[in-house]
Amino acid sequence: MNRREFGGLSAAALAMAAPFRAFADETCQSPYMPKITGQEEFVYVWTLGVEGMGDEQDKMVTVDLRPDSPTRGEVIHSLSVGGRNEAHHGGFSADRRYFWTGGLDTNRIFIFDIHSDPAAPKLHKVIETFVTDSGGVVGPHTFFALPGSMMITGLSNQDDHGGRTALVEYNDDGDYVATYWMPTADDMQGAVAVDGAVADGYGYDIRALIRKNVMLTSSFTGWSNYMMDFGQMLQDAEAMKRFGNSMVLWDLHTRQPRKVFNVPGAPLEVRFPWGPNANYAFSTTALTSQLWLIYEDDDGEWQAKSVADIGNPEDIPLPVDISIAADDQTLWVNSFMDGKTRLFDISDPHNPVQIYEKTIDRQVNMVSQSWDGKRVYFSSSLLANWDKKGDDDVQYLRAYNWDGKELVEDFNIDFYAADLGRAHIMRFGSAALYSA
Repeated sequence: MNRREFGGLSAAALAMAAPFRAFADETCQSPYMPKITGQEEFVYVWTLGVEGMGDEQDKMVTVDLRPDSPTRGEVIHSLSVGGRNEAHHGGFSADRRYFWTGGLDTNRIFIFDIHSDPAAPKLHKVIETFVTDSGGVVGPHTFFALPGSMMITGLSNQDDHGGRTALVEYNDDGDYVATYWMPTADDMQGAVAVDGAVADGYGYDIRALIRKNVMLTSSFTGWSNYMMDFGQMLQDAEAMKRFGNSMVLWDLHTRQPRKVFNVPGAPLEVRFPWGPNANYAFSTTALTSQLWLIYEDDDGEWQAKSVADIGNPEDIPLPVDISIAADDQTLWVNSFMDGKTRLFDISDPHNPVQIYEKTIDRQVNMVSQSWDGKRVYFSSSLLANWDKKGDDDVQYLRAYNWDGKELVEDFNIDFYAADLGRAHIMRFGSAALYSA
């Protein structure tokens, strides 16, 4: 396949698709996906199995969100996939008919059929060959929809289980397309290091800004760290050196890295806003608790800078998931260690200001908000070996209504009480997407 073509679409065709960028439901999804225009009807939760709990397997859990349903706020379907794979992230295909998810430990990829019965997803396909397909990539993490294909970020590699990794592309049928290794100091692949950045080859998240022909990736850590007990890792000086400190700007069409930015402290989620003139993205650094802005300057060059602290960085609150509102005015930031969510006013992206915070529970990880901004959902699990212990290990899906001033709890599902395991990523669904 020509690197300037993917999913059957050329670069010119992608440019024509740019006006449709606003079509997505939950505000931080791929811009190629169709939009849920009204109330989300379901939320799908990719869940880690727990030894000694229920069937002990990872599973796809469906929760009813239909306003007039007698089972609203309840689990209406659960599909186990066999074993514990370190269930983590997932994403819809561009047509939203299939939901791709991954296991960070086993490297298995599970593709669920959502469209046939949105209330009860079916397991459509399992890819067992990710490591061999990709040439040694380990830890399929983010699943980002492109026209006709799925771009997957890796977290590690087969050789040393360290942080050097790659992007891996499959077509929508689940056939391998290509591997794009992250630039390193020894092999920059034509990229330019900015402000003393060192290309470490690490990966984590990926997002795209279509009209600027830009992809942006962040960095985390390798298998040897994310599968280690969290407390043990914190006491291991060598392990604490094995975190990414870079973000990479790519040419979306050619898949070539262009710039490497110095973003110390493990930058995690990447989020672009929706406005037609919003040429910037946000990320947060897990270890240094800072909010970063990656932006195009007045000369058309992309830059990166820290623009705000998240809580007290000395306390290492460990920022995790973030979500930009559809109007680009606010940003939710979750921090795992203190269990808080914080809301930032980002109307001036160069000077964010925190305007609200709330403790969700003793730990919190993922956040998703509806397109109209009136509903915000939170889930709990980070990684099986990193989640808190004892009474602090709370696992849930929690829904809130947001009136612009206060989060008011709507419903709460205790995943441990329901023998479902650890609730990780959430994605919304609606049967209306598939009606004739």
